Amino acid sequence: MAFIDVHREDLGIEPICRELAIAPSSYHEHAARRADPGRRPARAQRDDEIREQIKRVHEASFGLYGARKVWHQMRREGIMVAKCTVERLMRAMGLAGVRRGKKTITTISNPKAPCPLDKVNRVFRVSRPNALWVVDFTYVHTWAGFVYVAFVIDAFARRIVGWKVSTSATASFVLDALEQAIHARRPDPDDGLIHHSDRGVQYLAMNYTQRLAEAKLVPSVGSVGDSYDNALAETINGLYKAEVIWRQRSWPSVSAVEMATLRWVDWYNNHRLFGPIGHIPPAEAEDNYYAALENLDMAA
Repeated sequence: MAFIDVHREDLGIEPICRELAIAPSSYHEHAARRADPGRRPARAQRDDEIREQIKRVHEASFGLYGARKVWHQMRREGIMVAKCTVERLMRAMGLAGVRRGKKTITTISNPKAPCPLDKVNRVFRVSRPNALWVVDFTYVHTWAGFVYVAFVIDAFARRIVGWKVSTSATASFVLDALEQAIHARRPDPDDGLIHHSDRGVQYLAMNYTQRLAEAKLVPSVGSVGDSYDNALAETINGLYKAEVIWRQRSWPSVSAVEMATLRWVDWYNNHRLFGPIGHIPPAEAEDNYYAALENLDMAA
């Protein structure tokens, strides 16, 4: 059709259509639809509407969502569309989600340090908030050197309850993330809250383990060199690196990393859809849990 548009004045529509084995009526219908979009097929008009919604949802996710999450978000908003349609249109629009890369090992263990037993045994599903926290940290290259980012995640809804950015990977650095989590969540001693980490020296340091005891948290530590023993924390680290760090070629400073992390944690907790909890945000999953408890209490 574009070829005919360019050469119609010189060669004529009918001769070109004859050589291309295209009915002239097809070209005339194409031209009429271009002049009057209302004459286009219903599917084409519907596709245009869906494209706008896909673009909006994709941009709202900072370009992170692939077709599956875009589809789930649209369904949450009451936009009924087939998943295959979203996939088809995103391919045509050149839109795609972010992909995670390879994991880098940051854990440095001390085989002589006393170590609690593993009380999780790779089972990261719990029935309530404040039953299991998993912790880990990762690193970021900046122009000024390495920056380290620690997270504390509540396993019930995968919610990030504490985090910290630092220029040094010390026990005090991960302790700051823990303090933020304790302050935000106010765990009760009766919760029996398990705190699960790898065997990094930061998490086995004296001041860190003392704080766990003061807060009545139950320490749990995975085995050496086995990422599956802390798989949930590794997953969140991987999401963070893919959705924040690797999307920018370089980071100028610790403050730039800190600001980007702040924005991401807020979006992750309150807006990001998470498949294992039913394609809803972590904050919504926790709200649903407490709402169900309140309904049970009222019924009782």
